[in-house]
Amino acid sequence: MNGSVAQHASGGSRVAVVLGGSGGIGGAVARRLAEAGMTVVVHYAGSAAKAEAVVDSVTEAGGTALALPGDVAEPGEMSELFDAVEERFGGIDAVVNTAGIMLLAPLAEMDLDAFDRMHRVNVRGTFVVSQLAARRLRPGGVLINFSTSVTRLQQPEYGAYAATKGAVEAMTLILARELRGRDVTVNAVAPGPTATPLFLDGKSEELVARIAGAAPLERLGTPEDIAEAVAFLAGPGGRWVNGQVLFSNGGIA
Repeated sequence: MNGSVAQHASGGSRVAVVLGGSGGIGGAVARRLAEAGMTVVVHYAGSAAKAEAVVDSVTEAGGTALALPGDVAEPGEMSELFDAVEERFGGIDAVVNTAGIMLLAPLAEMDLDAFDRMHRVNVRGTFVVSQLAARRLRPGGVLINFSTSVTRLQQPEYGAYAATKGAVEAMTLILARELRGRDVTVNAVAPGPTATPLFLDGKSEELVARIAGAAPLERLGTPEDIAEAVAFLAGPGGRWVNGQVLFSNGGIA
């Protein structure tokens, strides 16, 4: 365990809030940050059971974790979550927002309600979480938002989804400049195709193999691959990385 990752300047454990922490990537991020010695808050929107399973895996490994619910797009609910974390653990040192949804269709056929749903979670949710992080992160803190490698790949049917993630990148890069003097870094991680249940659902083995073969490393990413990128940005090795989008995709784009 790296003490410089685990310890806040005050001497206590650094505290991370992982939004969407009950998901495949979010759960891997929560476990990896806990492995680095951080106290982890596992946020969930729908599945308390999945969030508690992540908490159990952290505590069984000797870490400290807590599951808390909330709608990332509702500032009141997110404020309550941040309040609860500060009251319980004394402050917040890392905010990692993996929460997001992906609905696919050609632009000409995309249902506007589906687009609005994605915009609410991916754009409004990122704005709400980023605003709270900007106000509440302690010195030495880090905000990590999530984009996607599709902003480079520009695949058909991903237009509406990629548009929401383009907005995430814009907010992230500008916020990094706005927090001058705060000793807080702001970055985004942009995964490529990653072997989560959500990604694999409904895809044939042939299609999965074709997607995996597109990367020079000839495999899909794993949630743990993405979690390592987050751990780097959240740790001492990432302190000089600020206002960047880190593409974690095996070279696919």
